[in-house]
Amino acid sequence: MSQTPPSSDKPLPELSDAIRMFEAARGQIEFARQYTLELLRATPMDRWFEIPPGGVSHVAWQVGHLAVSQYGLLMFRMRGRRPEDLDLIKGRFRKTYGRGGKPPESSEGQPTAEELLDKLNRIHALASAELDELDPAELLVEIDMPYAVSPCKLGAVLFCPIHEGLHAGQIGMLRRGLGLESVR
Repeated sequence: MSQTPPSSDKPLPELSDAIRMFEAARGQIEFARQYTLELLRATPMDRWFEIPPGGVSHVAWQVGHLAVSQYGLLMFRMRGRRPEDLDLIKGRFRKTYGRGGKPPESSEGQPTAEELLDKLNRIHALASAELDELDPAELLVEIDMPYAVSPCKLGAVLFCPIHEGLHAGQIGMLRRGLGLESVR
């Protein structure tokens, strides 16, 4: 990949600013994940595949989607796909739980709630380790479409906690649709 910043309507930040933004985003990523986990702990796993009346999704899909998205934003976007990623995020899993995927109508043939939670936690740990090793100069390296925030690696990191917070809100709404009490 090119080391020169991509053309954009908005200029990329200076590296020192990018590093501060990156460090702040790391804290936001952890905060968003802890909130998601709080919601999940308060949701019986045997209800993860239930779509509330009038709903279009379920908790299981949200969890699988967060796993695929965090892999995409914090691993694939940062260092590309590696051979071991094919075992971590299989094509069928990515297709089901990725952007544009539709929640399966039943749990049949799908990972269990426990397996989805394990994948979510495993990807989070691996992504965090990847970010620990990221050379700060890489933050301003161009990435291909689709991207959010800005067309560089920093943009993917900045979008990650926003995306997770959005889906945590959806999990909260799904829980309420299932008749469960609010967490906060």
